[in-house]
Amino acid sequence: MSSLSTRLIVGFDYGTKNIGVAVGQGLTRSARPLCQLKARDGIPRWEEIEALIKEWQPDALVVGLPLNMDGSPSDMSARAQKFANRLHGRFGLPVFTHDERLTTFEAKGQRRRQGDFEQNYGDNPVDALAACLLLQGWLDAQP
Repeated sequence: MSSLSTRLIVGFDYGTKNIGVAVGQGLTRSARPLCQLKARDGIPRWEEIEALIKEWQPDALVVGLPLNMDGSPSDMSARAQKFANRLHGRFGLPVFTHDERLTTFEAKGQRRRQGDFEQNYGDNPVDALAACLLLQGWLDAQP
């Protein structure tokens, strides 16, 4: 991606029930959690995503690609890729995918270390933090 330093990027941690969202800045090469969106069997409320796109006006989008530990596609990989394709089709923005292995695991670990832990992650979701971790990984990987 050229001129990363001037870019605003929105990242998505795609899931069938929740979609974590993060925002990142190319200039500072940093990301932060933004919000969590609900999904029904992997289908988001597109009007909520559209509102985020209008508010943040990103230059690009990044979608986490859930790969198996050996790097092969997982059952969710095709669904995440379809979500990425739909984002591109609806909003006409460049959409990149990034390996998201272990981001949810790491997000839960961060919550535990910070003492911000509840046994039921449904009540205290980590999806936005996982989106932040995958977006940060993507930013770190850019030349």
